Amino acid sequence: MRLTKSTSHAIRILIDCARAEGRLVKVAELSARLEITQQNVFKIVNLLARAHLIEAVRGRNGGVRLARPAGAIRIGDVVRATEVTHVEIEEGAGDRKPKRARVNRILDDALEAFIDVLDQHTLADMATGQPAAPASAARRRPGGRAAGIAPPRYRRALQHGG
Repeated sequence: MRLTKSTSHAIRILIDCARAEGRLVKVAELSARLEITQQNVFKIVNLLARAHLIEAVRGRNGGVRLARPAGAIRIGDVVRATEVTHVEIEEGAGDRKPKRARVNRILDDALEAFIDVLDQHTLADMATGQPAAPASAARRRPGGRAAGIAPPRYRRALQHGG
């Protein structure tokens, strides 16, 4: 699954707020530090505030901060706040409804499994750079390699620029 830029920006904004340790962070600071337009920061801050992930304080001395501790914000919560988390195949001419419902259920199950993995990680994990405990060995790709790990010969080539 490919996540949108809005989700990437939202995670970066939340990480910045987590590192501020409760201090209010101004939108202008976020915009400059993260190289995101102020308009986009405002849009994303609004989404995150509606999802109760951050709180916004208006006024000259205002800004944004996390609404709860970084360890209590799951990455799946962020994705639910910024992405469409329901997939539906549109009905074509002559399509039977039971077949479409089965396909939609399969896609929803896959999306839920993706978000379940994200729910195992918190904003604190990302803000400190310390991942949660590794996923179980049962979540490996066919061929025995963990997802995202290159075989040794490719890893050497990547390290040496080739």
